Amino acid sequence: QLQLVESGGGLVQPGGSLRLSCAASGFTFGYYAIGWFRQAPGKEREGVSCISSSAGSTNYADSVKGRFTISRDNAKNTVYLQMNNLKAEDTAVYYCAATTHSWCPARTVVQNFDSWGQGTQVTVSS
Repeated sequence: QLQLVESGGGLVQPGGSLRLSCAASGFTFGYYAIGWFRQAPGKEREGVSCISSSAGSTNYADSVKGRFTISRDNAKNTVYLQMNNLKAEDTAVYYCAATTHSWCPARTVVQNFDSWGQGTQVTVSS
């Protein structure tokens, strides 16, 4: 049974950092691209970043470029999202999701991803 479990969220002050983890099980993790999404209250779920199966390709939303870094360790079946210089507008529930392809889709949007974790809350506030 395919399962994705996010962890690492929490409360952080503006300018601070967090590292989110997405642990996968139940499928051949190393074959598939993985994305990170977030959803703030009252807003649609938006794509944040994606990493290809081999980690040879990554992409980021403009709002997080230069601040967030996606990476993966296929030996540990885990994808990470390092978030630096956090801002209040980064506050959201963060989700990881798997595609059925080894490459990241042209657009990191909900309909291009098939399996989802339960999410982890990130709150940026002083």
